[in-house]
Amino acid sequence: LLKVDYDVCSNYGNWLYSAGIGNDPRDNRKFNMIKQGLDYDGNGDYVRLWLPELQGIKGADIHTPWALNGAALSQAGVTLGETYPQPVVTAPEWSRHINQRPQGQSPHPRGRRGPAHTPTQHKDRGIDFYFSHKKDV
Repeated sequence: LLKVDYDVCSNYGNWLYSAGIGNDPRDNRKFNMIKQGLDYDGNGDYVRLWLPELQGIKGADIHTPWALNGAALSQAGVTLGETYPQPVVTAPEWSRHINQRPQGQSPHPRGRRGPAHTPTQHKDRGIDFYFSHKKDV
């Protein structure tokens, strides 16, 4: 993973997150670069800006050039191992995002439609419920 922009605090936090350390209470949390690419750079424009050797790859396929067939790579002018490196590692959890197309453009960067689901039993309790020690309200 190579970061080419310069936002010291954000980069440091992202490096820690990518390494699997830092402030995340969930077990077995892994940073999924393919999913992030599809969520935040669905057409691959940002990747194309910084990786000109991948300019010929169209759309979201730019996030997984190693998964393209030989004809698609040849048409894009990419030769894995020569003009663009082979992946060092491919995480198993990436497989469900390979060949996936980003959803339609949404005002929310992650493509969600509307607020997260609020459990019915807690919908009228207000924020004080979540910060008080007494939970039998």
